[in-house]
Amino acid sequence: MSTLKNHVQLIGNVGQEPQITNLESGKKVARLSLATNEYYKDAKGEKVQSTEWHTIVAWGKTAEIIEKYAGKGKEIGVTGKLKSRSYEDKDGIKRYVTEVEANEILLLGTKNGNNSAD
Repeated sequence: MSTLKNHVQLIGNVGQEPQITNLESGKKVARLSLATNEYYKDAKGEKVQSTEWHTIVAWGKTAEIIEKYAGKGKEIGVTGKLKSRSYEDKDGIKRYVTEVEANEILLLGTKNGNNSAD
């Protein structure tokens, strides 16, 4: 049960081409935006779509898989944990962000049977 304390699962579409950074250590880090959609009916009974955007960060082998297979528009599943951090922008204003640190990626919408990667 302790692994459920900070656990995130999302299925959505990659919003733009992932940004891959090669670190001096040889390790890779991938950053991407993921759109998740929720559908509901409003007071008039009309179907409404609500989209949430999530920032995903992945390291090492998971980043390599994202680089090779998770391009813009691709539907993927992500499991990981929430990480919050702060930084100062170019104007010296302190900003706060919450990101999903991915530890597993599931490639969806492909025709072959081997869609899982971690």
